[in-house]
Order: sequence, then structure tokens, then C-alpha cells
Amino acid sequence: MHLTLMLPEMLVFGAGLSVLIGGSFLARRRQWWGRVVAAAALCGAGVVAAVQLAGSDGVAFDGTFVVDTATGVARIASAVGLLAVLAVAGDEIAGSARESEIYALLLFATTGVLVLAGTADLIVLVAGYLLASIPLYALIGLARTATGAEAAMKTYLLGALFGILLLLGVSVLYGVTGGTWYPQVAGELGTAPSGAVAAGLIGILGGLLFKAGGVPAHFWIPDAAQGAAGTVAMFVTTVPKVGALIALYRLADLLPDTIAWPLLIGLLAVASMTLGNLAAYWQSDPRRLLGWSTVSQVGYLLVPVAVVGRSDLAVPALLFYLIAYTVTNVAAFAVSTALPGLRDLGSYRGLAYERPWLAGALVVALLGLLGTPPTAVFVGKLTTAGAAWDGGAAWLAVVVFVNTLISLFYYLRWIAPCYQRVDGRDDAFPVTSWSVATAVGAAVLSLALGVGAGLVWRVVAG
Repeated sequence: MHLTLMLPEMLVFGAGLSVLIGGSFLARRRQWWGRVVAAAALCGAGVVAAVQLAGSDGVAFDGTFVVDTATGVARIASAVGLLAVLAVAGDEIAGSARESEIYALLLFATTGVLVLAGTADLIVLVAGYLLASIPLYALIGLARTATGAEAAMKTYLLGALFGILLLLGVSVLYGVTGGTWYPQVAGELGTAPSGAVAAGLIGILGGLLFKAGGVPAHFWIPDAAQGAAGTVAMFVTTVPKVGALIALYRLADLLPDTIAWPLLIGLLAVASMTLGNLAAYWQSDPRRLLGWSTVSQVGYLLVPVAVVGRSDLAVPALLFYLIAYTVTNVAAFAVSTALPGLRDLGSYRGLAYERPWLAGALVVALLGLLGTPPTAVFVGKLTTAGAAWDGGAAWLAVVVFVNTLISLFYYLRWIAPCYQRVDGRDDAFPVTSWSVATAVGAAVLSLALGVGAGLVWRVVAG
């Protein structure tokens, strides 16, 4: 069954079990060992993923799990994203009563994300969805605040609803094709009733959009970003999207021309990017603003999915954008966790004069999310729009550029106060060291990916 092909997933899941069990026998002051074990496993998984990425494609478990370029990119992006989350956790949850449990839940959820990214079977898709979703409910609720409880309840209810829709969609497609293995499903969908195929697609699409945080399953994202701990908020707005969107690309690659699935995904992309941008206009809490920004970014990421099979740029553009978004969003959230007491945009006044490195990281992150050169997201948006144009969906490319202009306003609303002088300020913006290092490092990496986009493109293009 070529189990070694799934070594990264086994390393991450095994580390989760080790941290969960080992944490029960460690004193609270020694719980940091869990973070060390988790980081070591993620580094190992990333190295193995890079080695396999340089080799040929393969399949495991009788073809139900695919190891290809998309899987390799998902593994590396998820490992980098979670390593950044663990770094921020060194400031925020170190020494807390649930430290080891949080690390274990993060590792289990990441394993589910990796399973989603490589699945080639509808049953494995369901398993990955559940493994990636259930830990999130506990992680968000651990904040022990009113907003955290509300966010956890909303996430749970929406997760249950869209999980049922996912199961219904899988059941319908199984019923009309007689199988769950993707090659078998693809061979039967062309002759299946188009109404049933459309119903199955809508159900699975709903479940995956919940994981990604896109319209219409987006309602929990802003609440989680605002109410959960900063460590958890950074995770839920970054890593799960990698697996969900790659899983959605694999599903779209199976669908026949008997249904207008490109139009459906294109309309959802427009709805996500437009609603996310408009809702972010009125936010004063920086983390809630980033939550709505996440919804809009999912819209951009759906654009290449809408032209899968019609443009050779679609898959590389999606994979590059996922890498770019991961490091850039990490940088933005790390700034907010470095200054945990600042929960209003106006409270950032004077940051550039007191903490210039942190302000610089914030500017790079926000202008990166906007899509300003030479950041990585700029290349992601440009190639995404190019894929839409090449795939015969020029209207989607136009919407991408229009929404990028719309988003300029609310990103500048956060940047502008940083460069306003404040006389007689009593404090000098006390910061947390690990978060500052993470923010600056991720911002530098976003710039490096943008400048070296040609090298990365060769990798994601296979």
C-alpha cells in the first residue's frame, strides 16, 4: 500500500498522539516539550514532503490517496503555517492549563487538512473533513470568553449543518455512480442524471466551503478570528484553507460538462470576495477585519478552481496563491498577537515610531494581502486573473481587479494610524517576542516569495 508515501501524515498524527498522552504526565512548567515535539514532527514532515515533491507522483491505499505536486505543496504550506502558529503559542498559551491539549488538537486538525489535500476517494474526503473540523470546535471554545463561546457554538452548528450536506452530497454521487473512488466516479458522472450530479456537487461544495471559510458557509470565520485566542485565530484562518481548496480542485477536475459547475464556482468566488471586502470596511477590531479579509481571499482562491481543466495556469496559480496567502496571513495575525491588548485600529497610532520593525511587517502583510508588488500575493492574484482570462472567464479576472481596488480602503484604515504621531504616550507598545519574530520573518518570506516567484512557479507547475 506504499505507506511510506503517507509518512508526513503519519508523523503529524503520531506527534499529536505523543503530545496528548505525554502531556498527561508532564508538570505544567514542562508542557513546552509538547511544542518541541510538534515542531520536530512538522519539520520532519516538511523535509519528507520536499523529497517526495522532487520525485515522481504516486498513490497509497489502493489509489485512494494521491501524492503529487498539489499534495506536496499542501504538506509544506501546512507545516510552515503550523510552525508559525506554534511560535506564537510560545507567547500566548505557554504555561496554560491546556497547553499540551492545544498542541495535540492543532496537530490532529492539520492531519485532517493533509488528508483532504491528497484524497482521491469520497469516503476518505469525509474522514479528512471530520478530522480537520472536530478539533476546531474545542480550539475555538478554549478562549473561555463570551465571544469565544459564541464563536465556538456558531462554528459547531455550521460545521454540523455543512457536514450533513457533505455526507448527503457524497451519498448522492455514490448512488448515481456506484463507487467512491475518483477515477470510477469520473467515468460514470458523464452519463448520470445531471440533476443528481448537481445536487451531489452542491452538498460536497458546501462542506468544503465551510472548511475554506467561503460564502455561503463563512459566518463563523469573523467570529472565530475575533473571539478565539490569537494562536487559534491564526490557525483557523490559514491552514484549513489549504486542504479544502485543493480538495475542491480535485473534485472539480472530475465533473462533466453536463452541469454548469464553472459558473457556480465562479459566482461563489465573486460573492466571497465582494462580501468579504464590503464587510471588512466597517470593522474596528483588527482580528475581525482579518476574518472578513480571509473570506474575501477565499473568493480569489476559488477563481482558478472555476477554470480547472480549461486553463493550464489554473492549478499552478491556485497552489502558488495558497503558499503566498499562508505566509502573508501569518504575518498579519502575528502582529495582532504581538500586541494582544490593541483591539481597535485607532490604538495602533504611533506604532511606526515606537516599533518600526513590527510596523514594517504589518505594512508588508496588509499590502501583501491587498496584492501589492513585489509581495507573493501580488503574483498569486496576477496569475489567478491570468488563469481566468486564459480559461475563457474574463469577467472573473475583471472582478478580481475591481475587488482588489475595493479592499485598498480597509487595509489602509489599519496602516494609516501606525504612522500618526501621538504626543505624550505613556507606553511604548509592549510586545511579545515570539510573535514579533514570527511577524517579521513571515513578512520577509512573503517578499522573498514574490521576488523569487519564478523559482517557486517551476515547482508548483510540476
